[in-house]
Amino acid sequence: MSVPAHELRLPGSLVDKAVAEALAEDLGMGGDITTEATVPAGTRASSVIAARKPGTVAGVQLAAAAFKAIDPFVEFEVVVGDGDRVEAGGIIARVAGDARALLTAERTALNFLGRLSGIATLTARYVSAIAGTRACIVDTRKTTPGQRALEKFAVRCGGGVNHRFGLFDAVLIKDNHIVAAGGVGAALQRARAHAGHTVKVEIEVTSLDELGDALQLDPDAVLLDNMPLEMLNAAVAEVAGRVVTEASGGVNLETVRAIAETGVDHISVGALTHSAPVLDIGLDFHPQT
Repeated sequence: MSVPAHELRLPGSLVDKAVAEALAEDLGMGGDITTEATVPAGTRASSVIAARKPGTVAGVQLAAAAFKAIDPFVEFEVVVGDGDRVEAGGIIARVAGDARALLTAERTALNFLGRLSGIATLTARYVSAIAGTRACIVDTRKTTPGQRALEKFAVRCGGGVNHRFGLFDAVLIKDNHIVAAGGVGAALQRARAHAGHTVKVEIEVTSLDELGDALQLDPDAVLLDNMPLEMLNAAVAEVAGRVVTEASGGVNLETVRAIAETGVDHISVGALTHSAPVLDIGLDFHPQT
């Protein structure tokens, strides 16, 4: 179930840390030498942040924090919030204050907005493509190192659902685990013996035989990996609602509807975070009068 757009928020500590690291990367040891050289101290400016293409917005919190980190007196008015749709030319925010502060924070703010809005926009396209089915779109761990929480937040802004956040919060037994463990049964038995009672256990299967072996040991979920549609239909029928089903592999905007119509519960899409194009968003100053 997706969260209503107006309820989507990142923890403040996470926002502050991400913004501080991004600004430190940009400013280095010398600061914004271009702005300091060209813009007189005390100059005031007003601007708008607008989308140049339609999409779903994510990262407004981070953009606001970037400006406030440079100058806490910058005025940042949100027009379109995280999780909301914006059309081409639509204003996302109005920003006013010290011109030097606006110019220094501009790129960091737009980097967050463009990257995360791109993920949210692609996610929304997948969610729309499967509308009316029981399936939901989930993300993966194929994220930018150090940016996983932000990118998974963007997936939620697009109407998707988060899979596990890392190796620590759920057991997902994949093909190489199965080989190393000596088979589906051995891997599941060891996982059940090791994991606590609150930890979910999911196992990847690539055939109906593997699925049958897995179901005998009652996993919480099965990942039906790279199965042709005919096999995927048969697998969902065999599971018959006993455990959660997840389809993965070969998923794109052209195939996702047919996959959803097999009756799977979840469809995981790595492309949401590893291949989403940046949404084109810009900041423009109003001419001084």
